[in-house]
Amino acid sequence: MSDRPAARRWGKCGPLCTRENIMVAFKGVWTQAFWKAVTAEFLAMLIFILLSLGSTINWGGTEKPLPVDMVLISLCFGLSIATMVQCFGHISGGHINPAVTVAMVCTRKISIAKSVFYIAAQCLGAIIGAGILYLVTPPSVVGGLGVTTVHGNLTAGHGLLVELIITFQLVFTIFASCDSKRTDVTGSIALAIGFSVAIGHLFAVYWAGPIIGAVLAGGLYEYVFCPDAELKRRFKEAFSKAAQQTKGSYMEVEDNRSQVETEDLILKPGVVHVIDIDRGEEKKGKDPSGEVLSSV
Repeated sequence: MSDRPAARRWGKCGPLCTRENIMVAFKGVWTQAFWKAVTAEFLAMLIFILLSLGSTINWGGTEKPLPVDMVLISLCFGLSIATMVQCFGHISGGHINPAVTVAMVCTRKISIAKSVFYIAAQCLGAIIGAGILYLVTPPSVVGGLGVTTVHGNLTAGHGLLVELIITFQLVFTIFASCDSKRTDVTGSIALAIGFSVAIGHLFAVYWAGPIIGAVLAGGLYEYVFCPDAELKRRFKEAFSKAAQQTKGSYMEVEDNRSQVETEDLILKPGVVHVIDIDRGEEKKGKDPSGEVLSSV
């Protein structure tokens, strides 16, 4: 045992930095299902980036560039994401987008610990997928490898707004399509999400805009348009308690000791009711004369 004070042993973190508390915070991480989900996000993002960015390569090269086919690129992105969601959705949820994962955290669909691993796997998968595409693409046509840039006539603020809007419609589509409370969804959820991605590319910073749009879409759907009944009840209780606390420093408190049940207040013939105020007790006794006496 160390003679050092507890504060010095734990450092600045305090007792929350103990190994037991860290293990509890990451409960569920040490399971096979969790690592299958993380691996699925990694593999889905790798395939998605490899296929989608491949559609942006201009095979005419820098000397004779071909016209950019936005329909081809948009459909490739949309159908690729639909395929990946169909393949990996039952394993990891098919986020395949850090913005979607952040929206899921804000709406309490997944834990923060899980989201950290998801985003790390998604970014790693995207880097490796782009790296594979770079290796198999001839240097003469590799170009910018599909990197999105803001048009020269637009500012970063314009790009932020556009990304916010298109990610908003994507995440709102995901929440609406995957809502377990709905019974009218009969089509393909994966295809609906894929078309949403295709629309976003046809409409067309790349971190802030999508994340803000995703959080807004998830929050509006989950807490405003289609709130969960249990969550709504909890919010109502929390707001009512907060309202009571802001009314003043004094709150009404019920004292059960000074309450007398209603049925005991009814005067019954032939019974003497004697109520002791100080002790809050009621004593009953038979009146031999049959008269009703009440002493308060």
